[in-house]
Amino acid sequence: MSMSTICAISSPFGMGGVALIRVSGPQAVPVVDSLFQANHSLAEAKPNSVHFGRIQRASDILDEVLCSVFRAPHSFTGEDTVEIACHGSLYIQQTLLEWLIDAGCKAAEPGEFTRRAFLNGKMDLTRAEAVADLIAAQSKAEKDLALSQLRGSVSNELNALRDRLLQFTSLVELELDFADHEELEFADRSELKALASEIETHLGELMRSFRTGNAIRNGIPVAIIGAPNVGKSTLLNALLGEQRAIVSDIQGTTRDTIEDTILIEGILFRLIDTAGLRETADQLENMGIERSRKAARDAQIVILVLDPTKNVPILDFSPTQVVLKTYNKADLLTPEERTKDTDGIYISAKLGEIEPLKYELVRIARESMHTSAVMLSNARHYEAVTRAHQAIERVQAGLHNGLSGELLSLDLQDCLSALGEVTGQITNQEVLSNIFSKFCIGK
Repeated sequence: MSMSTICAISSPFGMGGVALIRVSGPQAVPVVDSLFQANHSLAEAKPNSVHFGRIQRASDILDEVLCSVFRAPHSFTGEDTVEIACHGSLYIQQTLLEWLIDAGCKAAEPGEFTRRAFLNGKMDLTRAEAVADLIAAQSKAEKDLALSQLRGSVSNELNALRDRLLQFTSLVELELDFADHEELEFADRSELKALASEIETHLGELMRSFRTGNAIRNGIPVAIIGAPNVGKSTLLNALLGEQRAIVSDIQGTTRDTIEDTILIEGILFRLIDTAGLRETADQLENMGIERSRKAARDAQIVILVLDPTKNVPILDFSPTQVVLKTYNKADLLTPEERTKDTDGIYISAKLGEIEPLKYELVRIARESMHTSAVMLSNARHYEAVTRAHQAIERVQAGLHNGLSGELLSLDLQDCLSALGEVTGQITNQEVLSNIFSKFCIGK
């Protein structure tokens, strides 16, 4: 690991009231101290303390600042760290950064502060990735999920499974050291079979949670489906509060899917308006209709928009999907007609009377979010957990078929390795570089 001292602007780019410049590394305090003028030196400062003074080089005073001093290992990176809060002038920020580099700092690379925190054992890889997710969170649900992972929900779960499996793997490998004594069996096969079954169940639950976790991260996919002219595009516009889709009485106006996102009560939804479902000889429109059917198959929630005066299109939905029968143009119905279908939702997209539908979207989303205490939302985690699940299934099959300890050990090691990749106990520089290169500079 590099022993250089790094610096970067950690606040958002642009002019503001206050900006934050972070300096971390073995020379963080001396470097900043060489530019800091106050009643006392930062070298004498107590850990976790804040100091007021001026940033000055020779007779050139740049700004009055607050310097927060953190001593290793009790800092975000695990190194000596100084955070300088200056005024948010772009000139002040850039000049201070130049002065720090002239004094011996190196400009930080994207994610380098968090990478050092990981390498110094301040956090595991899932927590490090959660930092980036927390910064990028667009909704309360995404923020809550990232914060849960930052606190160790995923890593704690996987580490507990890995530790238990490691004990048995060690016993199986101990048997291999005494291969000349076939009668010796250190790892009780019945206990290993029970543990493998328990781990397989846990990993299966984590894999299933990815669908919900990924939806929270990228927006819960909601397909708006229905026959032509039932008001799908009008409904999309009403939900978004803007004229996103063209509305016309001409059938086939919408020929392709239109996507946009909306935030409702802190939950991000990814809305997909689709072409009207009907039989047509128009080749271009048929392509749009096929995309509509695909959107319906892929969506977590389907808003099936219905006109009480028209036939309902025949569609096959997955048992895991939630289908909301939504009767549009309810303003044209009598009070009795509005209660005819007790399972239906009655709205008027044209008049903006869509609150019952929004209420159901939020209710369904919240129910799905509470199905699992621990949830995967990162594709890298999902891929590794899937490999661990496949390996533990091979262990179960091997136990059932009476495989030797040597072959069982290979599959147990594959499972341990895959779990270790999630938390960073087993990793390589290429993986780390790929992960941290996606961070913003200054974090």
